Amino acid sequence: MSGVQLERIQVLNREAEQPGRFVLVWMQQAQRVAFNHALTHAVELANLRGLPVAVLVGITDRYPGANRRHYAFMAEGLADVQAGLEKLGIPLWVVAGSPERAVLAAAREAALVVTDCGYTRIQKTWRAKAAVALNCPLIQVESDVVVPLEVASEKREYAAYTLRRKIHRNLPRFMRPVKPLRPKKDGLGLAAPRPMLPVEPEAFLAVLALDDSVSPVAKWRGGERAAQKRLRQFMDEGLADYAERRNDPNADALSGLSPYLHFGQISALQAALWAAERGGDGAQAFLEELVVRRELAMNFVHFTPDYDRYSALPDWARLTLAQHARDPRTHAYSLADWEAGRTHDPYFNAAQLEMVRSGKMHGYMRMYWGKKILEWSRSPERAFEIALYLNDKYELDGRDPNGYTGVAWCFGLHDRAWAERPVFGKIRYMNDKGLRRKFDADAYVRRIATLENETHMR
Repeated sequence: MSGVQLERIQVLNREAEQPGRFVLVWMQQAQRVAFNHALTHAVELANLRGLPVAVLVGITDRYPGANRRHYAFMAEGLADVQAGLEKLGIPLWVVAGSPERAVLAAAREAALVVTDCGYTRIQKTWRAKAAVALNCPLIQVESDVVVPLEVASEKREYAAYTLRRKIHRNLPRFMRPVKPLRPKKDGLGLAAPRPMLPVEPEAFLAVLALDDSVSPVAKWRGGERAAQKRLRQFMDEGLADYAERRNDPNADALSGLSPYLHFGQISALQAALWAAERGGDGAQAFLEELVVRRELAMNFVHFTPDYDRYSALPDWARLTLAQHARDPRTHAYSLADWEAGRTHDPYFNAAQLEMVRSGKMHGYMRMYWGKKILEWSRSPERAFEIALYLNDKYELDGRDPNGYTGVAWCFGLHDRAWAERPVFGKIRYMNDKGLRRKFDADAYVRRIATLENETHMR
């Protein structure tokens, strides 16, 4: 057996299996070959039926908030997927169009379709529409988290401490590697659907009508190979000191895995298994972030339909912010000011510049960055919109449950009430003195000031 637990598997429709020519994998979120529960389960089903396997990725160039920076990173990942699948005798079909329509076209001769999980509104909508329209079974396999969300909890959790014990109770069952399987029948000769997109990154980007307002970044190369290299480097060089150094933006102590996790180019389970095997305080701190905190974000998005709106904040947070909405602001900046990093605060400006130029902002600075937008915007509602817009536009891991949750945390989500103060009310406050107590904040500003523009056209 493949080791894919039954709790990860869900049949999304009641269609009877049809006499098809192959098993189709709809690879939308988990865009990788290794540690891919959906791919492994599909191969197992195909081998039982004596059928080949094909993999489809549907590509729309109208994904909300995505631009050339994000598509370039994904394109590099698809090239790795194609190379890995070819070694297994599995074709990769990258099809233009809304993904639920692409899977319908590709599945006309499929016995069944296996897909991965996605928790954002658009991902759920794609799968729901496909489930209704397909005339064969659509099987969803959780491939993105360590503990399947509804195994851990059946409701929106209040904070990390309410989910942590549920996660840890289930970890022994799910911290198991996925046994890779090879199809018994080669599928490389299967006829591909149309319209196909080229997989070579430059050609892929050239045929899509993309938002060109944000360029790709040179520092971060997408794909499974780059993800595996970064994971190995972090395990060897960063994990042991992670607990002590992770909140210092000057230490370069973070794993750097979030863009790869966002695009499904690496498995959270693989990273968790490797860290657990190493052990130590660093591993425990890393597992807290990778499993508990990341899956808390997934829980929030899954159980909160308006997860990307101000209305999703806890009642107490919206109440206290409303009570202080008319408090005088010491400064008030426009979206253009925020985006350009034109504020009086050198620490905010440096954090914004880091994100714009490198596609990633240090996690501790992202908390400070969000708090300052709340403090110096004309209303908390407008501040929420600005923070989410900037995060989604520039971060490689934007448009993601962790991004939505991280922004909402700055406004009180998964937190408690603190001492009341102007503008913030009872929302947790952060200031520049706190930064300087934590690390050499001025050294951070100097380093970012010399950061060359790492964007480049592809």
